[in-house]
Order: sequence, then C-alpha cells, then structure tokens
Amino acid sequence: MLTTIAAEFETRRDAEMTVEHLVQEHGIDPKAISIVPTNAENSAGTKVAGSDNENAHDKRGIDPQPALSGKLEVAVNIDDASAEKVLSSFATYGGVRSL
Repeated sequence: MLTTIAAEFETRRDAEMTVEHLVQEHGIDPKAISIVPTNAENSAGTKVAGSDNENAHDKRGIDPQPALSGKLEVAVNIDDASAEKVLSSFATYGGVRSL
C-alpha cells in the first residue's frame, strides 16, 4: 500500500541531499519525491547553506541573499516496505517528520 512520508528541513542543501540519497542509495523513483516550501512564500530554507553561501560562487547581477522564508518539506510517496529507508534518510540529513 502506498503512503506519503514527509519531513521538514532547515536548508535547501539538506533537502536536496536527502533526495539524492533516496534516489541513489535506495533506488526511490524521483517522480515519487517532492520538495516544497512549508509556507506560502518561495523559500530556500531557514539557514544559509551550500550554494546559498555568498562566497560559494560568483553572484554578480543577482540578489546575494537567498529567500530564507521558511523550511522546506520533502515528501515521498512510498510503499510501506520502504518506509524505514525513507525515515533513515530524513534522519541522516536532519529532517523533522511532518504531520
């Protein structure tokens, strides 16, 4: 039976690393995974990380501040047998289960 498991992440990097881990390490279909902001505003999370870091790459001509408007949610549509793999990946990258 399919179920949706979701967790919230404070950085875009952690959310993206979770998705990469799910796909590459556990063979989860990328089409079964979504990343969305937890509020109505576009967001890159609540903390600067990875490419959001001003020194990470050349940002001439763009706003150097990432849209830190809230957490990001990673949701996975998965069968019950794979739920522990998803929960493990969430925990590895600091995800907090969404209800």
